[in-house]
Amino acid sequence: MTTPFQVTARLREPVTVEDHVRGPSNAAVTIIEYGDFQCPFCGAAYPNLRELLRQRSDTVRLIYRYFPIANVHPYAERAAETAEAAASRGKFWEMHDWLYEHQDQLDPVHLSLGVEQLGLPPDEVNDEVERGVYADRVRRDFVGGIRSGVNGTPTLYINDVRHEGGFDLPDLLAAVDAAANA
Repeated sequence: MTTPFQVTARLREPVTVEDHVRGPSNAAVTIIEYGDFQCPFCGAAYPNLRELLRQRSDTVRLIYRYFPIANVHPYAERAAETAEAAASRGKFWEMHDWLYEHQDQLDPVHLSLGVEQLGLPPDEVNDEVERGVYADRVRRDFVGGIRSGVNGTPTLYINDVRHEGGFDLPDLLAAVDAAANA
């Protein structure tokens, strides 16, 4: 007779200086989100993660990694590459927030308007995205996600262990508090 057991998925790609980080570098808890800017579930988790960071500002840092599911979300890859273009100009988190707050406007025309609203050069950014300047960076995050067992978005890792709970604020707070006290 065999007994069932659960295998806990662990992060296989460690945090590096190339990651996009929000929060203190010495935080007790690190959350790594593999996200897709066009995913409605990521969009629903976004305000909860922001509030979590606000409520646990000394305890938590958030790392964002790209996981565009292009066969389901036709604008996700372009949005990720646009975010990386913004990152190259020091505006990753502003673009990240704009993308989640305007998920229904990720087509190229609206995306260019968003880039312009952030004070970035839309023609330059569009040209870089068209030429695939940031495609390798997005692909690297995606492949790292696959290696770590990501199969949908959002997928969170809390201190390198896959979060299997919900994405509402009480679940996230409980998971962070448990990790901080572990």
